[in-house]
Amino acid sequence: MSAHTRPRLMVVSGNSNPQLGQEIANYLGVELGRVKLSQFSNGEIYVKFLESVRGADVFIIQTLCKPVNTHLMELLVMIDALKRASAERISAVIPHYGYARQDKMTVAGMDRMLSMDLHAGQIQGFFDLPVDHLTSLPVLTGYFMEKNIKDFVVVSPDVGRVKLAKKFADKLGAQLAILHKTRPAHNVVEVGQVIGEVQGKTALLVDDMIDTAGTITEGAKTLIKSGAKKVYAAATHPVLSGPAIERINESPIEELVVTNTMPVPRLDELPKLKVLSIAQIFAQTILNVYEDESVSAIFEEDNFI
Repeated sequence: MSAHTRPRLMVVSGNSNPQLGQEIANYLGVELGRVKLSQFSNGEIYVKFLESVRGADVFIIQTLCKPVNTHLMELLVMIDALKRASAERISAVIPHYGYARQDKMTVAGMDRMLSMDLHAGQIQGFFDLPVDHLTSLPVLTGYFMEKNIKDFVVVSPDVGRVKLAKKFADKLGAQLAILHKTRPAHNVVEVGQVIGEVQGKTALLVDDMIDTAGTITEGAKTLIKSGAKKVYAAATHPVLSGPAIERINESPIEELVVTNTMPVPRLDELPKLKVLSIAQIFAQTILNVYEDESVSAIFEEDNFI
């Protein structure tokens, strides 16, 4: 597509994470598209775009955080409204894809999806449209590199996250350890033993999301019992539901580092929490998609705006 025929770039935000939408728009140097989002008295969602979207290349920023179903429905109604108003291309930017734990998928008229650190990577294969699967790894590892800790050991909270932990360890030049855990029921965790050497080391527990914080806090206790001198934790998505905040505050975790893929509930009650922004990664990806450039190249070179 030549520059003079390229459609207009538009970024619009739903109600789930307007601060992130504004940050992404700022990086791109564009105004957020004007849209009216409201509900009828019976709870049905109403969407009206307050400017023309005809022929535009539109990116909708909408993360699937609590209330997940409301935010999903809002996204679907926005996509439908854009189609009816003759948008050229519609890309859903869903930093946290809320149904990924169940391998669910929704297509619903969009042309492309951008998401980050899907809980189940195989979900990409369920879509019959392009999916750009981004990672927060450059942001999270960059933060810990600046701490300049010499005796880091990166710990996977279970066997399923070893690949993620290995990427962290390689980036930080650290050793790798694994926690063996069993899960007798949903959101109930029993951590067994540590595979690897953590004695006298600073442990970094890594996961893709923290929901009720059972896995990460039990893991931290096990690491301290196994001789780790300090425990940090990092995750992309701060779901933080149920007893998560109390568990984190009572745990031996020094600092829990997450990203702003979703707003953090009760942030003022979490002194251990550090929130890093992934807006720049999404902004660069949106720009590359808009200009038909490679997305993977961004991560190969940590090449952000």
